[in-house]
Amino acid sequence: MNRVYITAIGFVTSIGVGDKEVSESLRNMRSGIALHPDLAGDASPVKVAGCVDGFDTSSMDPEDWEFPEQYSVRRAVLRSFSPHVMYAWCAMQDAIKTAGLEPEDVSNPDTGIYTASGGSMSRIHRHFQKMEQRGVMQCNPMAIIASIPGTLSFNLVSALKIKGVSCGQASACASSGHSLGFATDEIRNGKQKRMFVVGAEDCDFHSIVPFCGMRALSLETDPAKASRPFDKDRKGFVSTGGAVVLVLENAEEVERRGVEPLCEVAGWGQASDGHDVAISHPEGDGLARAMQLAFADAKVTPEQIHYINAHATGTLIGDRSEIRAIQKVFGDFATQVPISSTKALTGHGLSLSSAMESGFCALSFRDGFLPGSANIDQLDPEAEDMNILQNSVCSRPDYILSNSSGFGGANVSVVLKRCS
Repeated sequence: MNRVYITAIGFVTSIGVGDKEVSESLRNMRSGIALHPDLAGDASPVKVAGCVDGFDTSSMDPEDWEFPEQYSVRRAVLRSFSPHVMYAWCAMQDAIKTAGLEPEDVSNPDTGIYTASGGSMSRIHRHFQKMEQRGVMQCNPMAIIASIPGTLSFNLVSALKIKGVSCGQASACASSGHSLGFATDEIRNGKQKRMFVVGAEDCDFHSIVPFCGMRALSLETDPAKASRPFDKDRKGFVSTGGAVVLVLENAEEVERRGVEPLCEVAGWGQASDGHDVAISHPEGDGLARAMQLAFADAKVTPEQIHYINAHATGTLIGDRSEIRAIQKVFGDFATQVPISSTKALTGHGLSLSSAMESGFCALSFRDGFLPGSANIDQLDPEAEDMNILQNSVCSRPDYILSNSSGFGGANVSVVLKRCS
């Protein structure tokens, strides 16, 4: 079985663009959550989000968008983009450059791409408005391609001339975790030598406010208090958007190209709660099984895990479900293993979150630190005996576990391993 390594990452996030800026934000616990201009009006009960600075994608015409000057995109490619595809395009440019990949490394039958996104709610909404107001034949011919959930795959596969496998995953907040797991298996089984794993989401009114109807979002207007995973008085999650691209390669490619990997993908597991369409199993049954399967796949024990990047979004049921799952799987060691939720700094990236947080874990290996869990005034009583990091600490872990959970009780756990 081929070993799988993460060799580069591209980041466009609320806490920075590029791996250096993101690493500094995590180490210094610098938040990307702020008052969002799209949420300022009376129509939105929620006012804050993890804002992606340097991008203005509010216009329905992509040619009017503003984005950092270091990125470029041809007009013929840009016209079928939605905002999250723009974020992903920029993150992809960074990932390819950081990995040192040549065009022939990207476009060949041995290189594939797995993506994860919820599509573009704002584009779907506005295209339907135009159709109803002006008639079907006045629709933008790119309306479907630029808006439905597969738009991330459509655009990147076409623009980058991807010739290997391609697929988009749709399991809500576990989506990019599934993409990472299945991409790992493609390389392990010798079907691909390299895989891009891409998670991306819009960050605007229509991608955020629908969650208000579920009573899932924090309505706190102070950005410093809005996202509070594991805190006794947490009141819901804070949304964010952006994109992260992980470059996965097998050992043969790592050696051929002479690159130093960030970490190894040692194993992964997935399991379902079989409980509720929207909320996690209260005892964390599915997530517990996903962690156990990930440990078996990676051939490690819970005692070998040096840090858990928790899914914890800041909802009462979700956070407690994960706490109970960790206690069930880790036993006595649950009080010792360091745990944090980086969503306190970034907000919750929905389908983006697993790829983003696996990327954060890779930086932990490279840069020798564990990110803290911000904004905790008083720990949830259920977590009082656990090692919830409230500040970033210097550490060079051997193994890290990253958890993700989504609607319908989908759970993914990924075990990452230090290379040296």
